[in-house]
Amino acid sequence: MIDHYDWPGGREAMIRFGPADGPVVVAALPLFEEANRTRAFVVTILRALAARGIASALPDLPGQGESLIPTAEATLAPMRQAFASVPGDYALATRSGALLDAGERKGRWHLAPQSGADLVRELGKLRHAGAADYGGNVLSETLLAELSAAEPAPARVVRLESDPKPCDMKFPGAPPWRRAEPDNDPALAALLADDIAAWVRQCEG
Repeated sequence: MIDHYDWPGGREAMIRFGPADGPVVVAALPLFEEANRTRAFVVTILRALAARGIASALPDLPGQGESLIPTAEATLAPMRQAFASVPGDYALATRSGALLDAGERKGRWHLAPQSGADLVRELGKLRHAGAADYGGNVLSETLLAELSAAEPAPARVVRLESDPKPCDMKFPGAPPWRRAEPDNDPALAALLADDIAAWVRQCEG
């Protein structure tokens, strides 16, 4: 269901999934191009959660998606403030989306969380010489400076088997954020939804 939420800087769009009652998981997509590559995959996870009786919300944040704020004017602090304003009990973040995960939640679940320094290094490889264009995104120096110092909050961390970094659980599968074009992996999404649903129920006691 298409909905919206209000935050101190205005109003943004949001998609809701699942039942009208019970715990709600708020999802954060990765920043920039990886958001396009993973959106269908994250939506598949949220639909799978709905089938397991867990509600969720996928908000657009300032400078993302259908937001009226241009990406070139976006900074990290308002993105985090907006995410914190979305009502929900738990957070789900993918890759650099973990840097946007803010606010009071009962728990956080991160898929392959990425530090801000790692993200900025990747963006630097995409930068057009002498320009502020990073792989098709015009980014402010303020945002880049904020990202350079940003770290994900403590969370249940899940990674794919090809990722050597420490985590709480690993799953088989190819990272959708590495594909050249947006794609989906319903089998992996179902595995992750099982883990999230079990984790939420454990947190709920």
